[in-house]
Amino acid sequence: MQTPLLRLGTRGSPLALAQAHEIAGRLAESHGFDRSEVEIVVITTSGDAILDRPLSEAGGKGLFTKEIEEALLDGRIDLAVHSSKDMPTVLPDGLDLAAFPPREDVRDAFLSTGAATLADLPPGAVLGTSSLRRKAMALMARPDLRVVEFRGNVATRMRKLEEGVADATLLALAGLNRLGLSDHVASVLEVWDFLPAVGQGAIGIETRTDDLRVRELLAPVNDPATATALHAERAFLATLDGSCRTPIGGLATVSGAEVHFEGIIVSPDGTRAHRAARTGPVADAAAMGHDAGAELARRGGPDFFTGG
Repeated sequence: MQTPLLRLGTRGSPLALAQAHEIAGRLAESHGFDRSEVEIVVITTSGDAILDRPLSEAGGKGLFTKEIEEALLDGRIDLAVHSSKDMPTVLPDGLDLAAFPPREDVRDAFLSTGAATLADLPPGAVLGTSSLRRKAMALMARPDLRVVEFRGNVATRMRKLEEGVADATLLALAGLNRLGLSDHVASVLEVWDFLPAVGQGAIGIETRTDDLRVRELLAPVNDPATATALHAERAFLATLDGSCRTPIGGLATVSGAEVHFEGIIVSPDGTRAHRAARTGPVADAAAMGHDAGAELARRGGPDFFTGG
C-alpha cells in the first residue's frame, strides 16, 4: 500500500470529520495532488469519552486535544485539525498552530421547538447548553431561564431538543453550516451583543514546530486575516487564563491593516459583566488582546469567576 503524503489527525465527530475533509480538500487543491494522498486518522479523545459530567468538571479544553497532540509528537500523524475554540492557549513543547483557513460565521445560533428568539422564550423556560459562556450570557439577558447541561455532538443536542429535554439551545452557527444543518436555526444572535467563544468558527491546524515540510505545505491554506484575529483572541484568553470553566467571549475582526478586538467576562450567574475593546494596527493584534485581557482581569478582580 502506498504511503500517504500526509496523515491528518482529527476527532471522529461528524463536525470534526467535516472540518478534516475540508482541510484535506484545500491541501489537495492548493498543491495539485490527489485527495487520496491525505489520510484522515480518527483519534478518540478524553473529551469524546467523558459523557456523564460537564467538561468543566473533568479538565476543560485540553480534553479534546491531548490524544491528538500525543499522536503528533509521536510522529503517527503529520498535522491535526481542530476547532480553534477547543484549543488550550498553551500548547505542548514542540507543537504549534501553523495555519488557520478562512473563518466561517462566528455567531451563535438559537434553536428552539417553540420560540423564534431567546427573548421569545416563556418565563422560566429551560435552556440546554454545556457552555458556561452561553449559560452566563443567556442569564445576563434572561435571568429567569433555567439552564441544564447539554452534552454531545450537534446531532445529539438537536435530538435532545426534539425530545423535550430543553425548550431551546444555542450552538455555533459555523458548525451547523459545515454540517448542512443551518435550516434548523430559529434565529442568529447579534455578534456584538452575544460575543462568541475565542476562536469560534475558525479551524486551527496544528503541526510539529520543526516539521518544515508540512508547514510549507500548509502555507497556501492559511488565511492571514483569520490568523491575525486568532492571535489577538488567544492572547486575550491566555492573559485571563481562560478555559471551559470561565465565561469569556472575545472577537477580533480585521479590516485592511487594522484590527478591532472586543472581549467580555461574565460572572457564572450572569449578574455581572465587564467589556473591553481595542483598535489598532495588525502588527499589534496579540498585544491588544493581551492588554484587553489585563484590563478585564483588573476590573473583575481575582474572584470574579468564583463569585467572590
